[in-house]
Amino acid sequence: MARDRMAHSLKKRTSVSSLSSHDFRRKGPHGRAKEDFVSSVSTVSYMDDPSQHDDASHLTVQMENTYQMGPTKRFPVAIVNRILKDVLTNYLQEEQYEAELCRQLTKTISEVIKAQVKDLMVPRYKLIAVVHIGPRTSQSILIGSRCLWDPKNDTFSSYIFRNSSLFALANVYAVYFE
Repeated sequence: MARDRMAHSLKKRTSVSSLSSHDFRRKGPHGRAKEDFVSSVSTVSYMDDPSQHDDASHLTVQMENTYQMGPTKRFPVAIVNRILKDVLTNYLQEEQYEAELCRQLTKTISEVIKAQVKDLMVPRYKLIAVVHIGPRTSQSILIGSRCLWDPKNDTFSSYIFRNSSLFALANVYAVYFE
């Protein structure tokens, strides 16, 4: 029983060592050759338990330069427009404007839009999804946005939804990452 616990513990926590020895000859004080062994030890430890997190597991991956100056696949604006229309219509068709509900809906809708656009797997584009929801009253609103981008590679998609009590504006910005 104790062996089983010990074997289970070893499966969960393992340490792997590598020894490397370099020998070289050096003349000693009496003129004779003597061997010195210099060894280095490197140890790698890991745990299989997902509840244990360490800082080494969150290291960033360094990517090699590809020297690719433009996208291989263009951002599909028409498909993203269709996604925006479908998501806004599904979520807001029967909704009435309530400030707290719409506050939560903007977060949910923007995450859904971002996830569906990511599912298109357009490589090397950073995505930003912004949703505005407001009441339909007899006033006007101006919404503007600014950013620095390359007009050849970067683009956006936008859709406006209206029903009897609210309006919604959804924008997806696609910025090419060189």
